[in-house]
Amino acid sequence: MLAHRQAVLEGSFAVRKPPRCSGSNPGRRALVLGLLTAPLIAAAPGPVRVRMETGQGLILIELYPDKAPISVANFLAYADRRLLDGGSFYRTVSLKNDNNPATISVIQGGLNRDDGPLPAIAHETTQATGILHTDGVISMARDAPGTASSEFFICLGDNPALDFGGARNPDGQGFAAFGRVVQGMDVVRKIHDAPTVSDARDPYLKGQMIEKPVRIQKLSRN
Repeated sequence: MLAHRQAVLEGSFAVRKPPRCSGSNPGRRALVLGLLTAPLIAAAPGPVRVRMETGQGLILIELYPDKAPISVANFLAYADRRLLDGGSFYRTVSLKNDNNPATISVIQGGLNRDDGPLPAIAHETTQATGILHTDGVISMARDAPGTASSEFFICLGDNPALDFGGARNPDGQGFAAFGRVVQGMDVVRKIHDAPTVSDARDPYLKGQMIEKPVRIQKLSRN
């Protein structure tokens, strides 16, 4: 970002002190001006797709770095470094087993640990990104804002309780959505319907932990 800003500033200085040329040449002047201002009109980053190969099949996910750059960069770092390979989908939440009155329908995956191998990231609210928790949306699991790292979840149906201002979390900040499943929702539904165990170390998770977690075999860019 600093390098890009420096390039833009240098271009601005050059516009104020154009190269000397003999005579008047409007065509050449327009060409020079266009070259100098080109960095100012750089295109926004487009969607990036990743492949998540699981024990139940392939899930193809489209990420939106233009809307949620921090969350996307984090997820891609896990993909590029193969840090989620060998992780799993280990939790399924639905109306029948949700222990929170602000009910949701999701599957949760990752490394199933409190501290991820990479630093936690800043929280990007749905109010800031415009990505709401609708069917197929992928989002970061967290405790307090700014604690998200390796754990994530995928929505089944619309889950407004997870958006900014929603009732799921007492702080009202919602969760950080950053992409959407574009292929493999049948796989997501299979995982969602997986048998669960009745016991859990945390009573809040009772009935939600998948009996045989579904392995994430590989996460990579598509």
